[in-house]
Amino acid sequence: MTVSTFKGKAIKRKRDFSKFLNILRREGAQNYLPFYEHVASGGFISTRLGFDIEKIDRVKQKKEYWQAYADFWLSLGYDCIPIEIPLKFGRVMGKDSEDHRGGAESEAGACIFNMEDFEKLEWPDENNPIDLEPFEIVGKYMPEGVKIVGGVAAGPYEVATIYLLGVMGLSYAMADQPALVDAVFGKLKKLYAKADKLLASMDVVGACRQGDDLGFKTATFMPPEFLRKHIFPIYQEMVNAAHGNNKPFILHSCGQLEEVYEDLIKIGIDGKHSFEDQITPVWKFQEKYGKRITPLGGLDVNIICRGSEKELRDYARSNIEKCFGEGKYWAFGTGNSLTNYMPVENYLTVLDEAIKITGS
Repeated sequence: MTVSTFKGKAIKRKRDFSKFLNILRREGAQNYLPFYEHVASGGFISTRLGFDIEKIDRVKQKKEYWQAYADFWLSLGYDCIPIEIPLKFGRVMGKDSEDHRGGAESEAGACIFNMEDFEKLEWPDENNPIDLEPFEIVGKYMPEGVKIVGGVAAGPYEVATIYLLGVMGLSYAMADQPALVDAVFGKLKKLYAKADKLLASMDVVGACRQGDDLGFKTATFMPPEFLRKHIFPIYQEMVNAAHGNNKPFILHSCGQLEEVYEDLIKIGIDGKHSFEDQITPVWKFQEKYGKRITPLGGLDVNIICRGSEKELRDYARSNIEKCFGEGKYWAFGTGNSLTNYMPVENYLTVLDEAIKITGS
């Protein structure tokens, strides 16, 4: 293994990814509390490492970047390293106004308005839709007892509404061009299914995951019927790819998803991430659904960002007392992600409290 780029005080734990698998499969007694996060921002990673990781060129210095990225998670005592890589679209993800009708990540960035646009788009190769090299690099760098939790960056709903059709475009197309909607999601289904088949076949990948924000504070963005027709069949293919390789599947999705939790459970999703106290506290989700799907994380980002040390320790302890124990399965972490504006010391405080309480 190469020398670590992290020079600070690392959290020492006996790494054992098999125990993370046990909580996802809800098997045996949970006597160890794994840590889990969906993503960490460049700013948070940089603060923890002590240098700006975003100044490392991810194309020209790919090995250096992914080594530093792995060091970040290992320095926090993780058994799993989350990695998501976008599909290999041609000009969509980085398009500019000269080439398309607007900028990326906005309604103006939509680039499909009709079947002609659909046909002209530089779609990824269905047989090679995702770059596997970052997973291979990190895999060579990981110590024993650690695995990657890997997936595609941006889910099918997000790609369709942020980069391809836009929310308004999708809404109009649902009424005026249903065949276009079918074509877009049919194409995405093939791409995501193949990407997950490739990822799930890799020994360094211990579990598959997908982030796809489907809702907001009170409901899903689109009606459940739409999700059941266009989105959940894609999830089903991804779950099948993971399970076909004896690996679990995790979904990260923000918002109030109460109307579709039974659908997600039926699909076979093993773990659910993203919780907010003002929507559904993680312990409440666990009480209702925890026997059939494992909650991951759940510590409200707002509290972690703003709390005093005592408030943070009390809050972490309260969640652990509710979610960790006999007959319960759970991984410890935030309800959303490690943001640029989250104080690193606050996060280290809740991790320290978790280790003190559980003794692991």
